[in-house]
Amino acid sequence: MTIAPIVRTVTVKIAPDRAFHLFATQMGHWWPRGRTVGSAPHVDIVVEPHPGGRWYERDADGQETPWGKVLAWEPPRRLLLAWQLDSRFRFDPDLLTEVELRFAPAKGGGTLVTLEHRDLERFGRDAASHADKLGGGWPIFLGHYADHAAAAM
Repeated sequence: MTIAPIVRTVTVKIAPDRAFHLFATQMGHWWPRGRTVGSAPHVDIVVEPHPGGRWYERDADGQETPWGKVLAWEPPRRLLLAWQLDSRFRFDPDLLTEVELRFAPAKGGGTLVTLEHRDLERFGRDAASHADKLGGGWPIFLGHYADHAAAAM
């Protein structure tokens, strides 16, 4: 079974280099508190800035909960992340779906940010229903990112 990738876009009114930076290095600022997978709300979400780097959240007690890893770090145009959260949003080191972010100059200025979450069939028997959840969730999180980018202008 193949499931079509989730593709969502948002345009922000900042240059691609700044858009990449805000997405990749300030995720903990724009990702809503209490909407992560750790046992306590996050104080930061870290994307280590190199291929092979970790992607994880950290709570106020310093507890780290992994989400995945960095597959490609290509500022200011591309970030490729391994999403290693299963259909119950628990870390699974044997699961890997890809979340690719592309940052391109937008007509009229700013940046078109394109998110593609693919390899969704790897979620197994829950794949179709989980893809529906993710497809509804990504626009919400991209909206939070866009709000953060607007405030950072």
